[in-house]
Amino acid sequence: MTEIVSPSTGMPWLTIVLMLPLLGVAAMLLAHEALSRSIALAISILTLLVSLPLWFVFDNADAGMQFVEKHQWIQSPSIYYSLGVDGISMPLVLLTTFLTPLCILVSWTSIQTRMKEFLISLLVMETATIGVFVALDFVLFYVFWETMLIPMYLLIGVWGGANRVYAAIKFFLYTLAGSILLLVAILVLYFEGGRTFDILALTHASYAPSLQALLFWAFFVAFAVKVPMFPFHTWLPDAHVEAPTAGSVILASVLLKMGTYGFLRFSLPMLPDASVAYTPIIMTLSVIAIIYGAYMALAQTDIKKLIAYSSVSHMGFVTLGIFALNTQGIEGAVLQMINHGITTGALFMCVGIIYERTHSRHIADNGGLANAMPQYATFFVIFALSSVGLPGMNSFVGEFLVLVGTFAWSKLTATLAALGIILAAVYILYLVQRVIYGPASPQMLPKLTDLNIREFGMLVPLVVLVFWIGLYPKPLLDVMHASVARVIASQSTTMAVQQRQGEVVRDHTLVMTVEPSARPLAMMDEVRP
Repeated sequence: MTEIVSPSTGMPWLTIVLMLPLLGVAAMLLAHEALSRSIALAISILTLLVSLPLWFVFDNADAGMQFVEKHQWIQSPSIYYSLGVDGISMPLVLLTTFLTPLCILVSWTSIQTRMKEFLISLLVMETATIGVFVALDFVLFYVFWETMLIPMYLLIGVWGGANRVYAAIKFFLYTLAGSILLLVAILVLYFEGGRTFDILALTHASYAPSLQALLFWAFFVAFAVKVPMFPFHTWLPDAHVEAPTAGSVILASVLLKMGTYGFLRFSLPMLPDASVAYTPIIMTLSVIAIIYGAYMALAQTDIKKLIAYSSVSHMGFVTLGIFALNTQGIEGAVLQMINHGITTGALFMCVGIIYERTHSRHIADNGGLANAMPQYATFFVIFALSSVGLPGMNSFVGEFLVLVGTFAWSKLTATLAALGIILAAVYILYLVQRVIYGPASPQMLPKLTDLNIREFGMLVPLVVLVFWIGLYPKPLLDVMHASVARVIASQSTTMAVQQRQGEVVRDHTLVMTVEPSARPLAMMDEVRP
């Protein structure tokens, strides 16, 4: 039996979006090397255009899955090619399709060897990441989850820097270790949830508290490695530093979101008791990641490594918001996933642009850019201030909502997390001072030419999104609101019982009391920007 349902259109939009990059791969395999760039760029832009109806046709009031497609894949055990998106996954799909053409543009001249294979890896990566966000069958989800490893390993290991092999193997082993636990958890859910791999059916099944605890930690390791959360983060700086610019952009902007998406799609709704019980531990690790990542960024002399550690800090805000378990926190976390993809991706592109000219990522070698490259300096400062969370820019809205949600959960935790914002201002402004306004390196000065048309065209759309989300975030928040409310509803019963008992949640590091005002905000009409 085959069923394809799409709101108002009847078109299998998700399959089209999913398969277009693979069609591009097929075309590139048959085409001449000289045409590979044009084919890849055309296919990636076409994929972006085809994905736009997901936004315009999406019903914001519907908390369920939309654009659903379901095909029998394997009869025994019953496995389906099942796709769908909600208000949480749909923006992540659009983020992926939006960034892929920019990654191709940023690699236009920087990749000189095996260009066709490089672009094929990018397009396969696009299909794999979209598949993770749209899969509604656990086996299909796992196939896409594991497929992502191959092109990312190649991007780092073949086209990376001097220590690329070490960084690629480290990335692969860390992620594979988490994936094994994920597979075990999926098999346990299959046998305990009615012998089905249907994600929606397993979400509505109930599991014993002891089983929830085991499944929660299996999921936690798999997703925490991908985020990456402290102390599973050590692969990330090496991978970022050694990866080519496009690899760093995809890694920071999209792949890291697969971990936080897993928490929202699986851990919270499927394992509500365990999620509430272990929230203090996750919140503590998130605060440590925020402060530790910012502190490590302060010590870096390599621009790319500084941004890599800033990602650890910023993603700490995302996990903090998710496990605040209220509307503001989770909506802020989802919004911050998008914001981090835009801002950090843009900063990595800026590093790639300057690296093409000076062939150095060291701060000391890249000073005085305000005079030599005024257009570049303008973009760099905009993205740097966005990373800090300046009001009027995108990151401010996400971080503000996360802190509001965290404050409702624990004032102490929110206060400690706010220190990360102060540290971010220190390391980002110190970076801007040295790179943009610092003394120019005499040997590098002749190499500093301002942005060309291709580079200018890459950065302008990112600036537009920075200010659009910063000044008018309502469309994005409206898209995710119903889906976030559904996630919170799965936590309401567990949290309500604990709050009626006046439970004091304790952790070795933080001691926090769940107050009546921190009740699940799915039952409240909160004010959102």
